[in-house]
Amino acid sequence: MSGEHRDSTNGGGARYAVMLHDLVMVWLCWQGLFMARYALLDHSPQLPLFSLDVAIVLGLQALAFGKVGLYRGLWRFASVADLINIFKACFIGLLAIVVVFSYRRLEGIPMSVLVVYPFALSALLGTPRLLYRAWKDYQAVNSDARARRVLVLGAGLAAETLVKDLRRSGTYVPVGLLDDSPALQGANLHGAPILGTLSDVVTVAKEVDAKLLVIAIPTLDAAGMQRVVGLCEATGLPFRTVPRLSDVLEGTSLPGQLKEVAIEDLLGRKAILPDWGLLRGWLRGRTVLVTGGGGSIGSELCRQCARHGVAEVVVLEISELLMINIQAELRRNFPELKVSGVLGDCGDPAVVRHVLDTYRPDTVFHAAAYKQVPLLENQLREAVRNNTLATECVASACVERGVENFVFISTDKAVDPVNALGASKRYAEMICQSLNKRPGNTRFVTVRFGNVLGSVGSVVPLFREQISKGGPVTVTHPDVTRYFMTIPEACLLILQAAASSSRGAIYMLDMGEPVLIRHLAEQLIRLAGKVPGVDIPIVYTGLRAGEKLHETLFYADENCHPTSHPKVLEAGPREFSVDKVLANVAELRAAVASYDVAALHAILRSTVPEFLPLDVPAARNTGAKANIVPFPSKEAGRNY
Repeated sequence: MSGEHRDSTNGGGARYAVMLHDLVMVWLCWQGLFMARYALLDHSPQLPLFSLDVAIVLGLQALAFGKVGLYRGLWRFASVADLINIFKACFIGLLAIVVVFSYRRLEGIPMSVLVVYPFALSALLGTPRLLYRAWKDYQAVNSDARARRVLVLGAGLAAETLVKDLRRSGTYVPVGLLDDSPALQGANLHGAPILGTLSDVVTVAKEVDAKLLVIAIPTLDAAGMQRVVGLCEATGLPFRTVPRLSDVLEGTSLPGQLKEVAIEDLLGRKAILPDWGLLRGWLRGRTVLVTGGGGSIGSELCRQCARHGVAEVVVLEISELLMINIQAELRRNFPELKVSGVLGDCGDPAVVRHVLDTYRPDTVFHAAAYKQVPLLENQLREAVRNNTLATECVASACVERGVENFVFISTDKAVDPVNALGASKRYAEMICQSLNKRPGNTRFVTVRFGNVLGSVGSVVPLFREQISKGGPVTVTHPDVTRYFMTIPEACLLILQAAASSSRGAIYMLDMGEPVLIRHLAEQLIRLAGKVPGVDIPIVYTGLRAGEKLHETLFYADENCHPTSHPKVLEAGPREFSVDKVLANVAELRAAVASYDVAALHAILRSTVPEFLPLDVPAARNTGAKANIVPFPSKEAGRNY
């Protein structure tokens, strides 16, 4: 882009010079063909350097050049497309000449001149353009001795585009490529030789004196990317990658832009393919309310809803800054979308009633929550007030006003809870299921998933900050694991589950395989170009308050079964007393009002009997040896 910009800023002078060049070539071609034709005669007539016929030919050919848009292209980037336009303009010019001079039956214009004219003129116009581009490419590569020597991993379409862009930039020199395809060995790609397979990167990088490696295989899965990253790390050279097509389409990367390998590329996450027709058909024309709409999950839900055709997005948010940010973003990116916002606490009944009465949403996504496990262990009152009672406040108001859908965003920590976050979220799940069994038109859906990369409080930003400061990176335990997924894919699956769900159901998202936090920290250190344990130490600090070694996505007795989407499972209902769950809400409110933490503990333990805090000795052993129930996504996928 920068080269084109530079060329395009040279002003009209350069363009007029090109037009003058082309007209001179037309004159030379026309006069030269006449001279060649008459040179065969013993007594050739004397040709004037300029005549009325020559002027007419120049004018007609200039019109043909303008007609095909020949001067919209740049010599610096002349290509086959430009040559085709030149050839087209020459033939249009020929036809115009024949038509205009037909009034005198082409008298004085030999047929041999007309036959050869378009081919000769195409050569005269195209050759200088191609020579100029070749000279500029050579100049870009050789004029700057500081140009970085790049070894490209991959030799497919992405590598082809990359090599051309690198040559044009003048900052980088592609010195070779590596690819595992036997058919490509020894071949050349735009002048860059294919020097071996990916496994040869250490040897080849030294031989060609590469200063930078670029991974140009955007279709690699996580396992393949891990392998290639490992090979790149073994060279000790910096490495980058080209963006995936999905990143370009979503606007997070530009075509041809080199970027660092992200931790998301290494975590085994495959592309999510929701049922687009179902999702858009369900959302189109709706008014949706998103509580906590400025947070990590809430803001992405707003974006996804806007992207898939809702008529209005209403944001309920307690933070001024987050409200301003998400509203500004939605209005900027979706100018046709109606965006509304209410600043307030979703646990305040007056606020909730005001929002529902004013905007009449069809669907409510309840994403507002406190979610920091260690912090909430000493803040049980706030965990219950914000996670449990606020959920009951919004859910009950939705029932009273006949809102069609209430989608509750839950967490894997609600399964066999051992901490305040998990217990407060599990109680909220039970409230939604209880209200669903009462008379009303509201359809309740709960979606449960684990950690999301890049969310506020996630370990990934923390690790990156620690690495940028030289370490150490702090990990709680060598064996601790967590489920991870990206925020966009989590929200897509939330919408998929909500669009296809049945009343009162709890859905789990396929989080892939649990990830060792220790391995996550090591990968991030390597991606920063450091060696774990050498350049950046890893320190184990011990499990924090309320933390388990492993999380689970569903109870063993929930009897999960597949849904229409292979990455979404539906949990069967668990037995509990609906009356007790709803009756104890009043007791929770009284305990919150009096700040009676002991009463809150007692009510939670009574209503959620599986809640065993880790400060209870028997529970501590249970948490340390948590049962990991595998997510049977592969089995589910076989049915579709």
